[in-house]
Amino acid sequence: MRQRRSLVITVCPNEPGVVVLPLERGGRARRLDARAVAHHLAALTAARGVGDRVTLRSACAGGCTSAGPNVGVTIYPEPRGGESSDHVATGWKTYVYSLGDLDCLARVIDENLKAGRGPHTTRTSIDR
Repeated sequence: MRQRRSLVITVCPNEPGVVVLPLERGGRARRLDARAVAHHLAALTAARGVGDRVTLRSACAGGCTSAGPNVGVTIYPEPRGGESSDHVATGWKTYVYSLGDLDCLARVIDENLKAGRGPHTTRTSIDR
């Protein structure tokens, strides 16, 4: 059985710019600045019932030289029963200048909570 993951999702509230995408797959696209991205990621986390596995924080997410919003995700293995967390990341993913390429904002949570991806996964504008 694969070990469950927990995430720390970082959104920089100081980056200007907007991205246009739906919150959920197949939904209506909307304009989201960095603060709206953070707000809706929190709402999506609650709606999915994964608040115990997803932490949102405001901090630099990279890509400060151009308009965001940019998001960084750090992936941690969830501690097994009775173990304490060692805070060693097993993977990460960035959405620097590429958040708008997603089919929906929920993808940030959904694709990163799934186990089985290789460690050190990254997505940036260079990968487009």
